[in-house]
Amino acid sequence: MEFNDLQQTRYEKLRQFQAAGIDPFPARVPKRTHTAAALQAAFDALLASQATVTIMGRLRTRRVMGKSSFAHIADDSGSFQVFLSKRDVGDEAFDRFVDLVDLGDFVAATGYVFITKTGEPSVHVTSWTMLSKTLTPPPDKREGQFSDSEARQRQRYIDLAANPAQRETFRIRARLISAMRRYLDEQGFLEVETPVLQPIYGGAAARPFKTHHNQLHQDLFLRVATELYLKRLIVGGFDGVYEIGKDFRNEGVDRFHNPEFTMLEVYQAFADYTDMMTLTEGMVAYAAEQIFGTTTLDFQGTPIELAGPWPRITMRDAIHNQTGVDIRECRELESLREAIREAGLKVEYKPTWAKQVDELFSECVEPTLIQPTFITEYPQPLSPLAKRKADDPMFVERFELFAIGAEFANAFSELNDPIDQEQRFLEQGRDYAAGDDEAMQMDTDFLEALKVGMPPTGGMGIGIDRLVMLFTNQTTIREVILFPHLRRAQTEE
Repeated sequence: MEFNDLQQTRYEKLRQFQAAGIDPFPARVPKRTHTAAALQAAFDALLASQATVTIMGRLRTRRVMGKSSFAHIADDSGSFQVFLSKRDVGDEAFDRFVDLVDLGDFVAATGYVFITKTGEPSVHVTSWTMLSKTLTPPPDKREGQFSDSEARQRQRYIDLAANPAQRETFRIRARLISAMRRYLDEQGFLEVETPVLQPIYGGAAARPFKTHHNQLHQDLFLRVATELYLKRLIVGGFDGVYEIGKDFRNEGVDRFHNPEFTMLEVYQAFADYTDMMTLTEGMVAYAAEQIFGTTTLDFQGTPIELAGPWPRITMRDAIHNQTGVDIRECRELESLREAIREAGLKVEYKPTWAKQVDELFSECVEPTLIQPTFITEYPQPLSPLAKRKADDPMFVERFELFAIGAEFANAFSELNDPIDQEQRFLEQGRDYAAGDDEAMQMDTDFLEALKVGMPPTGGMGIGIDRLVMLFTNQTTIREVILFPHLRRAQTEE
């Protein structure tokens, strides 16, 4: 194993521990009596009883003053000061603590609590134990080390160890998922698991990742969505199901996209997309209240109000209000492009009317949607799994939820007509043959399921990672995923 100069210095200290018969990586450790936070909470009682305590964690600071030393030991709950003196721990143990222990090393300290002359609660150490010798020094914040965001994401273990605030982001993430799960459980939904490896990918317009099963001699795809399997369960008789899990889409990487991401999808029998709006409003507001005690969150200096009801605006009205272009009046590709030109809008041309509408919305409307807003009634070709609107079959019963200028959720009144669904799949197949590599594939087994009969159903999917961004005031998805996908480092072959 190769070491740089700083690592080599620490390695030599490791060898000195071993030469003294001390294992720098012991298999057994003393029993921890308190975390740093628990010790702080119980300090007065422990001070009165003079009970023996043991804390353990990383050495964060150390000040040596002759024959005594103050230090701070940090664990996941916080840090606590300890005091060592030669008189109490002995010359050899004290010298090893001063000379061989480095910042970042894991140690255990046993003793009794007291208050220093400066009034700081501390542990008066009577013995200490080496738990794990670290070879790489922690980053020096005073020198600006490890401030590059990509470096922090690439070596998340250093980021988390050095920055307690980063750990809080992922605590909030865990609490958010727990709150959403609790909300759905209390509403009577059943949590289920569906296949990650699928013979046919579907449920979203996305390029898949492909793999191969050697034993079955079969190509498989990492799922792009859980939708089609969850709707099979509604066919099977469940009234409400949901799944929280990973989806995989072979797409670009930016501040809102990561190829591997976490989704919640929920389906409810005898419901429609308006019921999904109510469910989404209630669940998100409930999670905020559970975590923060309020439904008003700060995002980059802007208060975001999560208490419903949220505005509900048709896509037609949203585009017309922002640009003056009326997509219901411009129902052909060329007339829509002409209206875009006349409005002086800089919008990339797309090959179909529906995709042009989507591009117009994405460029001109989406960035303006800061407060939670439902955008409803999408063009049918963009929504091959949604029911058409009875009064205008060119549009479907669908909404997307937007906030902070990004999409958070997507929902339909689910298409349950197997004949119509087959025609939608065929249309998607023609698009795929024409070069649209995000078009859905024909799923004959799903059509067979619809033939068995699916009741009127509302379905919704919400991106967990983007919701965590909002809840933790982060501007990039990579800051809320523990190990985001990154380009290969330049030093790697």
